Amino acid sequence: MTSPIDPRHLSEPGLAVLDITAADKDTAHALMDGLQQLWATSGITLIRREPGLPGVHARIHAHIRTWPPRDPLASPTGGTDIDTKVDDHVY
Repeated sequence: MTSPIDPRHLSEPGLAVLDITAADKDTAHALMDGLQQLWATSGITLIRREPGLPGVHARIHAHIRTWPPRDPLASPTGGTDIDTKVDDHVY
């Protein structure tokens, strides 16, 4: 059974609690990973099966007004001379 939502997790605009039901563990992981690429979330959380209910279940917390941490190598900003448009890998 899913636990009640703690009011602290909804204490300001932009905070959300998402209860996920997916067909399988891989689908749930993929969804949680995609969400953490968009927003600051609690990450990939525990996945559980509940007797009598279909699929797998998880709960994550998200702050949709906060961006996730950026990887400086994937998205360099000012102050670097790395040209991300040039494919300079040796094949």
